[in-house]
Amino acid sequence: MKIRMEITYKTPKGTETVFISDEMNPEKALLLAEDLERTGRVKNMIFYDNHDTTWMFKELKKYVNSVEMEPHNIVVFFDGGFDVESKKSGLGCVIYYEQDGKQHRIRKNAQVDELNTNGEAEYAALHLAIGELELLGVHHLPVSFTGDSQGVINQLKDEWPCYEEELLRWIDRIEQKLESLGLSPEYKLVPRKHNKEADHLATQALQGVEIFSNSVVE
Repeated sequence: MKIRMEITYKTPKGTETVFISDEMNPEKALLLAEDLERTGRVKNMIFYDNHDTTWMFKELKKYVNSVEMEPHNIVVFFDGGFDVESKKSGLGCVIYYEQDGKQHRIRKNAQVDELNTNGEAEYAALHLAIGELELLGVHHLPVSFTGDSQGVINQLKDEWPCYEEELLRWIDRIEQKLESLGLSPEYKLVPRKHNKEADHLATQALQGVEIFSNSVVE
């Protein structure tokens, strides 16, 4: 969830104005709100999430305390590779999330035989990542999905049409899974050099090297 703050500020001589912040995570919003309150010049403060739902300070603080023990602030990197000669695909995903005040990282890959193109492998890698989120117990949260395939990202964002039936089936699977988990996806395109972890995992999968780890990031 992302939060915008609307602050009514009043100077000692009575001049008022309203400030609206950029979007930020709830923890940062609370930190700034508490600091602003200490000035004694905030007349009113309202928080809005990315669905334009209104939150008051106590409500937002209660929410942050409740999710602190659960996985949140989730960023997913995914990549897929397809070997034409062997007809095998390598899938890789990296999931960063926060829990109990620490940042965690899941690294997961898989080799599959039933795909026919690199595009299918990219979608299958994303589907693999969503499956890991389900196993982690993630639900009803915004999730950032990051990949380096321009076609896949733009199709998922409905900015490019998709005419291939098999890819359309993958899109349907992904959207149904996201809906069942109550996840709100945000898709981000990055250059391949910024997706090295997922790319390396996909390459290892093609080489028959299976990887799974869940560790705390220091």
